[in-house]
Amino acid sequence: MEKVLLKAKKRDVTGKQVKALRRAGELPAVIYGRHVEPIAISLEAHSAGLALAKLTSSSLVTLDVDGTEFTAIVREKQRNFIKGVLTHIDFLALDLTEKIRTKVRLTYTGVSSAVKDYSAVLVHRLEALEVECLPADLPERITVDISTLKEIGNNIHVRDII
Repeated sequence: MEKVLLKAKKRDVTGKQVKALRRAGELPAVIYGRHVEPIAISLEAHSAGLALAKLTSSSLVTLDVDGTEFTAIVREKQRNFIKGVLTHIDFLALDLTEKIRTKVRLTYTGVSSAVKDYSAVLVHRLEALEVECLPADLPERITVDISTLKEIGNNIHVRDII
């Protein structure tokens, strides 16, 4: 798993005043968690956008807020869909000794002979699986090999994946 370190600074600006921060190239964000009081922060928008584009919903991020480090995952990304830019990020601060429950994205690999030979349609019923583990053991994605689907009507169940 790739380590991502983001430098941030605390911000006192809230509400409609955040618009001026965005114009200045800052990305507003918040860190919250079970053992952490919510902290309003701002990140440099361009570098944060590049770093966050590579992350999955289960990727760990280290946030350096004025010298204090927090290990977190991205809980929510808010975007301006017309311009395609990030407008706000929610980070969930984690305790590395406590288990967390989160969704991990599924990626499908391989070629099914049923699809290739019989022109079958492959139906994905799940996009992600919910897992519970320590943050250090959290996979970025779960890979499912669909080449085992030889005939029409074959299935892959969750019990076959894990």
